Amino acid sequence: MSELGRILDVLGEVRRRLVRIFVVLAGIFGFLLLFELRPVSLHWGGIAVPFAYPWPSPFYNVTAQVFHVMVAWMLPPGVELLNVGVGDSVMVQMEIGLLVTATVGMPWIVHEVGAFLVPALRKNERQLLRTIGIPATVLFAIGTAAGLLLLTPFTFLLLFRYVAAMGLAPVLGVQQFVTFALLYSLAFGVVFELPVFIYALTRLGAVPSSAWRRHWRAAILGALVFGMIVTPDNSGITMLLIATPMIGLYFGGAFFAGRWERARERRAAPPLAAGVG
Repeated sequence: MSELGRILDVLGEVRRRLVRIFVVLAGIFGFLLLFELRPVSLHWGGIAVPFAYPWPSPFYNVTAQVFHVMVAWMLPPGVELLNVGVGDSVMVQMEIGLLVTATVGMPWIVHEVGAFLVPALRKNERQLLRTIGIPATVLFAIGTAAGLLLLTPFTFLLLFRYVAAMGLAPVLGVQQFVTFALLYSLAFGVVFELPVFIYALTRLGAVPSSAWRRHWRAAILGALVFGMIVTPDNSGITMLLIATPMIGLYFGGAFFAGRWERARERRAAPPLAAGVG
């Protein structure tokens, strides 16, 4: 087969994988925007089991329900949300729908990408993917959950205390609220992937563990810059709330990378010759 034929085969495979991913994600996204989940209790042996069934509702849909949960959980009492722009409410539903779609559809995306890449990987690279796959998924879920459930509500509480101290009205644009909450929470999910990234680069031989320890000052500066970029406000407080755990995760990843490197060196060392009696 010619070089052009191989390239066309690869491009055809990429197109098929992308179409399959798009079909699944479009179905999830459409469901979120066109249906609501109506709660109902199912009684089984005298025990009420909570359940929800989908019902067509293009306005009060699943994204709107998620929005109400976010408001109740994240914002301090008394904060008023304003629909500043004409299409803010529509954009809010779109942003929430995209986040939920990406979260729910991530296993399918990972499956399709893995099925495409694995045949081209070497044995040690496939083994590495199997090793870090579950930890990477768990760490991303922990980071995003920590952002949504703990750190984002704490950040809003802290920032609105400054608002109260200034005697200002506690109001917030609805799109600004959703964008901040989603980006901030997702940033924590990405930050929690840092140890896996460091470990993978060392295990592939791209970066020795000593380099991570040697460049710790640059890592701290990079964490501060990353926190400044991903946080939409200019207070500096949110930047530190992201940069601080990122620095700790950096040193944790460097530790595990160094431990794996030392274990590899011990395995490669020749056994000591036994003494002759």
